Amino acid sequence: MKFDTRDKKPKIWNVALVSAVVVIAVAVLAALPGNEYILAVCLILGAYFACVFVMLITAFFRQLQYNPYSYNVIYYLGFSLFVFSLLVYLILYMTRVFSGPAEPDFKFILTALSRASGNFLVLISVYIIPFSAVLAISNIFLIFHEGFRPVSILGIFLGLFLIASMLFIRRYGQNISGNLEQLTWHEITMSMVTSFYLYLECMLIGSVAAMLIAAFYDPDPDKDILIILGYSLREGESAAAVLRERVNRAIAFRKKQLEETGKDLIFITSGGKGSEEAVSESRWMHDCLVEQGIPEDRITEEDQSTTTHENMIFCKQKIQEINPQAKIAFSTSYYHVFRSGLYARREKMRAVGMGSKTKWYFWPNASVREFGGILFEHRGKQALILFSLIALNLILVVLAYTA
Repeated sequence: MKFDTRDKKPKIWNVALVSAVVVIAVAVLAALPGNEYILAVCLILGAYFACVFVMLITAFFRQLQYNPYSYNVIYYLGFSLFVFSLLVYLILYMTRVFSGPAEPDFKFILTALSRASGNFLVLISVYIIPFSAVLAISNIFLIFHEGFRPVSILGIFLGLFLIASMLFIRRYGQNISGNLEQLTWHEITMSMVTSFYLYLECMLIGSVAAMLIAAFYDPDPDKDILIILGYSLREGESAAAVLRERVNRAIAFRKKQLEETGKDLIFITSGGKGSEEAVSESRWMHDCLVEQGIPEDRITEEDQSTTTHENMIFCKQKIQEINPQAKIAFSTSYYHVFRSGLYARREKMRAVGMGSKTKWYFWPNASVREFGGILFEHRGKQALILFSLIALNLILVVLAYTA
């Protein structure tokens, strides 16, 4: 699939429209006396979940074609998996209930939907447990090879949190005995916990997928300018190795482009000089390029930036001077491509990223940091979606235990 082939951003407003129609239809059927319409309600909900799943998956692929470096890529993929799990769970529920001796009623449906988040979390435990283990192991190797730093244990904490939360949900989520009030408060507590955990898992799955798609994408060999993003040199040899891989990836792309199209490009090395750095990141990469035979007139330095966002801001200024209509690519580490692309699009640059090799034990920890940064930057939208999930689940619980 090619990036940047669509001019219009995909919209999913039709999900809200379909949801409103389904809510009205289900409410009307539920208000009718008796349970003879229960099968119709289940079929409507099944069709609804299938429809929403198709809408989200379609929007996911269209978003990749429009702008692959977008939070929408994460949302569409993460929550499409959850909706798909709802469809599967509803089918299993219908098979079990309608083939059993008990007569189904609307309370059963409400209860099943209110517990859908917890069931989804149990379902994806086959992914969460190995993922958490990899996080912890990679962090141990990272500390062993690169030395201890506070950020080096982020993956360990996240892995432990994910496993502990999973165990808590499985243990506390079991059916309990008690009066109606005790059962209601138990379900309310579980609803809030599983809603939060569900949101975290959907975002985590979506983020990891978006990072992998962006990291391994190979841009078309038709670029005019290739930005090489900097990395702090304060960390000594390990930092130099990261920068060298980014430079090598950029050089390999130029070689491929020359062989396939005969078109040359201009490198922009981007990165300023920190207080503990002997030279700027830009100058270090410039010298590395020259050492490998790149002509001086094919290199432009941007040595003012101190963050990835500033990389893109100042590089855009350079590009406006060189060629405002240039086709742009950028080279950075695998784990950093997606977030770098976010900043590029924020500055109205349709730049396409390419990932450079990263030591296996470095990638998981760095991905966790990228994941945290992605969540924090859109914390307002994150909070809105999270509270909406919690509110929806609480409504289902209240209806199931008070109807």
